[in-house]
Amino acid sequence: MRRRLLAVLMVLMGAATLLLSVPLADAYARGRTEHLLLQRRSDAVRFADLADRIRTGPDRLELLAEIRRYAELYGAGVAVVDTTGRTIARAGSDPGATDSEADYARRRALTGRSTEHLPTVRPWGPDTVVLAEPVGRDERVSGAVLLSVPTDAARRDVTVRWSLITSGAIAAFAAAALVAAGITRWLMRPVRDLDRAVENLAAGSLHARAVSDTGPPEIRRLRRHFNTMAEAVADSIARQRDFVADASHQLRNPLATLVLQLENVEPHIAPGPGRAEHSRALDEAERLEELLDGLLALARVESATATVTDQDVSQAVQERVAAWTPVLESAGTTLIPDIAEGLRARALPDAVGRILDALLDNAAKFVPPGGHVEVRAAPATDGQIVVSVADDGPGVPDDQVPLLFRRFARSPEHQNVAGSGLGLAIADEIARISGGRLGASSRSPHGLAVELRLPSA
Repeated sequence: MRRRLLAVLMVLMGAATLLLSVPLADAYARGRTEHLLLQRRSDAVRFADLADRIRTGPDRLELLAEIRRYAELYGAGVAVVDTTGRTIARAGSDPGATDSEADYARRRALTGRSTEHLPTVRPWGPDTVVLAEPVGRDERVSGAVLLSVPTDAARRDVTVRWSLITSGAIAAFAAAALVAAGITRWLMRPVRDLDRAVENLAAGSLHARAVSDTGPPEIRRLRRHFNTMAEAVADSIARQRDFVADASHQLRNPLATLVLQLENVEPHIAPGPGRAEHSRALDEAERLEELLDGLLALARVESATATVTDQDVSQAVQERVAAWTPVLESAGTTLIPDIAEGLRARALPDAVGRILDALLDNAAKFVPPGGHVEVRAAPATDGQIVVSVADDGPGVPDDQVPLLFRRFARSPEHQNVAGSGLGLAIADEIARISGGRLGASSRSPHGLAVELRLPSA
């Protein structure tokens, strides 16, 4: 956005600079042309007066001498013609040659009208201009004086002035660009700060706040409102997590007492329907205890204040594989490790181990005897570290894969399997807080693959 805003400001300033400098340059060129016309027109009037006073041969010689000196001094062409267009006197180049501009000026002069406008002189031309002045006035017009005037000096003046205008325009544009860059930075700094705060808040960092106190009053007011909202959200979520943690903790003690009492009552129950009902009650109590433990663990993960650090992923995976191998082998499942050496990632302390525990615990529950579980750890092409657990068990239907990481989500065919439905939710929360992500996909022809991606250290 900063680049787009700066580009818009630069375009506007460039247009403003052109709108100011181009008319100024054109106005100077027109003014210099008018000045040239006034200068040379006064000379043409003087020659017209001399031509009007010609009565004798010496008068003609005096006019010829004057226009010759003038032509030599200014490099111009001067011609005096009568009403029929015949040349009476001429010096320098012939201004009345086959040029349409000269012919137009001559015809105007023979009708008693002086040249009032010249083509605007610019650095690229014209090289010469022609002006004409009538000899005599009104019905007494007896001829015309034609001047072919070189524009070298005028074009040089225009070139110098245009160069100054261009330099001034470039300097003004550069100064305006610096000001625009400063204004853009001033405007966008609080916006970027707000964007970072929103991104961190969305990523779960409830302590993220917008700290920049610069920019327009509207953005500063928006920052204050955002921080107030973030405080309210963080406070609400903290109270919710505290409630879940407190409730789970407070219920664990009476529930543990209830389980203990149920176990103590069991020897005193006579065989029969009562013993079966007692067994189901004990199972439900133990399941409720497991659910409370999961809720408490999830609340602790969500409210954790630990910071991410460099972790030895290879060592963590090897340790969990070594710990779970006997468990899976006792269930008739083969564990196949494929672990690259020297993998390091940034994550919460023991994040890889805790996530692997949840994934391998699920594999131990759902993969039937004779199945295989593959644990891989390798670097990804995008620079991240990937740890995956794949099995060839029954898997999960494709439409239920997105539900795996939801709290208490369980597949209908797995309702009777022990567990609280919080294991993958806790693992996903640990991965998210660590700056990574957890993903799942179905395998062909059957099975499930879960992949953990963490930023490399």
